[in-house]
This record gives sequence, structure tokens and C-alpha cells, in this order.
Amino acid sequence: MIFNCSLIEMPPNTVSALNLPNNARALRVLIVEDDPMMQLGLEQSLMAHPQLEIVGQAEDGYLGVQAALKLKPDLVVMDIGLPRLDGIAATQQIKAALPETHVVILTSHKTETEIIAALSSGADAYCIKGASVERLLSAIAAAVDGATYLDPQIARRVINHLRPPSATGNTANLSGRELEVLKLMVEGMSNPEIAEKLYLSPNTVKTHVRGIMNKLAVDDRVQAAVVALRSGLV
Repeated sequence: MIFNCSLIEMPPNTVSALNLPNNARALRVLIVEDDPMMQLGLEQSLMAHPQLEIVGQAEDGYLGVQAALKLKPDLVVMDIGLPRLDGIAATQQIKAALPETHVVILTSHKTETEIIAALSSGADAYCIKGASVERLLSAIAAAVDGATYLDPQIARRVINHLRPPSATGNTANLSGRELEVLKLMVEGMSNPEIAEKLYLSPNTVKTHVRGIMNKLAVDDRVQAAVVALRSGLV
């Protein structure tokens, strides 16, 4: 099932995709999208997830910023091609006022300039329209987990245009398990997804991620992925 239809069926196995604690409150979500059919499809898909609560919708970037300031959502799903104020500028304004609010870009725009501009504006994840519901949930999970998510369709294109990272890290010191975790990080998996894939606890995965970043001398997961790809580690 894809997002270019008005009604999207949520597969049964996606209800636990976010892997939030059972006692955690639902994430409050604001949708900023100008296409009514897309807006409806997103609303129905996300409402089917028990850990997500749709608290508002806006059809342009200006109204999206106003809604975010009023509602203070945990998460904003943001298009880029919006009337009055584009999604990149809207994201920048929202993150400046509400730094704890996560922003997931969901758009058809795929140019390197737009992707890097969106990430520079503070977006936590970048998804391409037409992706599965599961992929959007993965992007949301990564953002909530403090990671940066890039849609696999554009990840390598962006990485190829990033400035080469510092070569101060010691890639030879990574353990076999750390290399496994790093490979899944490059694939865009969140910590809970990596934990499930490798049959590890989320805390163990977090420890491995910290160890990887320390050994590679990088500050975040995206930089770690850049080092991994440029060094031929994965």
C-alpha cells in the first residue's frame, strides 16, 4: 500500500513498529500537507496506529507553523511543496521555536539541494511519497529515537554530495557486532529495529551505537554512515 491513494490499509504487523514503552502516552502528530487526498490517506493510516494521535492538520506552511506553535505536537509530518511558506522554511521556524518537536519530511522532492536544505533546517527524517506505511513508521521511530532517517531512495545520493568526514576515527577497532549494527544504521534502521533484527535489547544497541560513534570520531549517526560508506566498511 502506498501514499498516493485516499485510503491506506494498515497492515496488522505495523502496530508495534514504533516500539514505544507500553505505558508511554501517544505521540501527538500534526500533519502539514496541501493535497486533500494525501492528507486523508495520512490521517487514516496514522490514526490506525495506537501510539499516534492526530491533533491537527494544516494545508500550507504558514498555517503549519501557527498550528505547531499552538498545539506543540511531538511530531510534525511535513510536505515541502506548500503554498505561502514552503516546508523547509516552516520546519526551520518550528524547530527554532519548538526544538523538542520532531519533524518528518514526507515529499515527492528528491533533489540534493532540497534534501540537504531540509536536514539543515532541522528535519529529523526525510521520506519520499509513495513509500509504504511501514517506511514512514520507521522514519517516525528513528526521529523519536533521536536518529536521522533518510529514505533509501535518496540516502546514497545525499551521502555522495556530503563533504568527506574527518579521517580521525579508527575504523579497524570496530568489533564484529559493531559492524553488524553499523550496517543496519546505514540502512536507516532505528535502534528498536536493530535490536529486533539482531535479537538484542534496545539498551545494548544504544551502547553499540555510542561505541561506534566514539571509535569513528563522529557526532551523529549520519556522519557514522558517511564514514562507513566512504571507508568501504559496509
